[in-house]
Amino acid sequence: MLILRRKKNESLLIGENIRITIIECAGDGVRLAIDAPKQISILREELSEAEQMNKTALTPDMNSVWKLQSILRHPNDASMN
Repeated sequence: MLILRRKKNESLLIGENIRITIIECAGDGVRLAIDAPKQISILREELSEAEQMNKTALTPDMNSVWKLQSILRHPNDASMN
């Protein structure tokens, strides 16, 4: 991990085509301007994590699916579990 100190209106470059500029520094956060090609996706980390959690939630647990199938096929056996 690279840690840099930047002041207001200072920038840093990532590769040849991504520029991050510090717009404002306040006690509760920092405002950044990111200049990057349109094909590069830029997401806040918490949105990326939420997206991954949603994808995981949409993926069924196959053991649960198989158990449900078994119950639906043999409803009388379900009362024994």
